[in-house]
Amino acid sequence: MELYVPILVLAALSAGFAAVNLLIAAVAGPKRYNRAKLEAYECGIEPTPQPVGGGRFPIKYYLTAMLFIVFDIEIIFLYPWAASFDRLGIFGLVEMVLFIVTVLVAYVYIWRRGGLEWD
Repeated sequence: MELYVPILVLAALSAGFAAVNLLIAAVAGPKRYNRAKLEAYECGIEPTPQPVGGGRFPIKYYLTAMLFIVFDIEIIFLYPWAASFDRLGIFGLVEMVLFIVTVLVAYVYIWRRGGLEWD
């Protein structure tokens, strides 16, 4: 159980820090509410009414998310390879070059098809 004590202490400190910050913000923060302040903030764009069913999202949102995941996974595979590069030798280098070429082909395909253009 003594191995978990530092983790529990760190969790208690972070929870206490968050609680104290919320309390200070509630006590010291301004309390002048108006109609504009209570509206949802949409990056300066006036919110538009949404359909009852929630409406449809453009497919670009999902494609962008999938592209992020693909390139994020590539980075996840590159870190351990870079950490053990000297022990893997030429085999590790060839395998990583093949992996990067595969991902690069996917990147070029997406780029050519216009998947990176945001309208």
